[in-house]
Formats: sequence, structure tokens, C-alpha cells
Amino acid sequence: MQKAAGWAVAIVCPVMILALYLNFLGAPDDAVLGPSQRIFYIHMGAAVTAAVAFTVTFAASLAYLATRRQRWDVLAAASAEVGIVFTAMVLVTGILWGRVAWGVWWTWDPRLTTTLMLWALYGGYLIVRDAVDNSDRRARISAVLALVAYVDVPLDYMTIRWWNSVHPLVITNHGLAVAPSMAVAMFMSMAAMLGVYGVWLALRMRLMAVELGIEEAKAVWQNRGI
Repeated sequence: MQKAAGWAVAIVCPVMILALYLNFLGAPDDAVLGPSQRIFYIHMGAAVTAAVAFTVTFAASLAYLATRRQRWDVLAAASAEVGIVFTAMVLVTGILWGRVAWGVWWTWDPRLTTTLMLWALYGGYLIVRDAVDNSDRRARISAVLALVAYVDVPLDYMTIRWWNSVHPLVITNHGLAVAPSMAVAMFMSMAAMLGVYGVWLALRMRLMAVELGIEEAKAVWQNRGI
């Protein structure tokens, strides 16, 4: 397992370095926003990674409810933890970018609002997990909450298509609304962040498995009166 993690890091690091190079040096400045456009690559990469993380949580929660196997709960929780960090990155980079592009730090735009809701929903999911001591009960409640929270993921994606949003539409029915060189930087940023997500997820799952083992050992000791 340690060897696999080492190989994963060895692969992700060059991808991240290339992504940063394209972000800051390889891609041209935007004709309107200038160099501030470069935050878009981090913003977009984080947004895609968060959506993938919450989709994994959704699928793992379904699998847990169908099988009651603890490993699915561990996967769901670990992916949600990583996903909420990337969602925070989306919000922070979006706020910074919006200040330059729109002249305000925050506006209750449909996309921004649903992204904030996404962060709050999965934050609540993690808070509930910490509040429930019994591992089986925690897993069941968390799985149901994850299924409910996931409704906001496709909603967040569709907001700028359904409502009048100031948020730019990057992926259109006619292709990408960015220059080819910018598209390369965007996709490389996505690949780098997805790689970070994969490594982080694997490490967090290992740690959670250890935490779960300690919980079970404590429960056994308490039952025996130790």
C-alpha cells in the first residue's frame, strides 16, 4: 500500500508542476480580465474535483445502504471530507475572481448560492457523523444525508443553464468557450487536482479505517468492563 501511494505521488507531482506552469506561464492573459483570469484554472479544477468527490460519496452511500459493508461508509465519508475542502477552494477563488470581474466580493448569483449550499450541506453531513457514536447508526444516517445532499450537485451544475446567471458558461452546446491554449491549462489543472484528490482520498481512508478499528476495540473493552 505504501509503495502504491509513493507511485501515486510520483505521478501526481509532475502533473501538478505542469499544471502550475501552464497556469502562470503557458496560457495567455485574458483579453478583458488580464492576468486575473489565471485564477479560473484553479477555480475550475477545484469545482470539477469537488463534484467528483461528492459523486463518489453518493455512490458509496448507495452501496452501503445496499450491502451494509463498513468500507463503503469509510469511502463515502473520506470522499466527502476531501470534497468539502475543494468546495471551499471553489468559493474562495470564486470570491477573488468575482471581485476583479464584477467589482463585488459576493453576489447572490444562482451558481454562487448553490455552491455555498453544497459546502453547507456536506459540512452538516460531517458534523452529524461526529455527533453519532454508534458506527452502524452513524453510517446509516450519513448515507441517507449524503443522498439528500447530492441533489445540489447537478443543481449547482445546471444553475447557469436554467437561470440568468452572471457566472460565465465555459462548456456550451457548441464546445468550449475558451481559447485552445486556455483549454489545455484548464484540463491540466483538472487532472492535477483529481490526482491530488485520489492520493488524499486513499490516505484518508487508511486513517479512517484505523480510527474505526480503535472505536471497535474500545467498544469491546467497555462491554467487558475493562
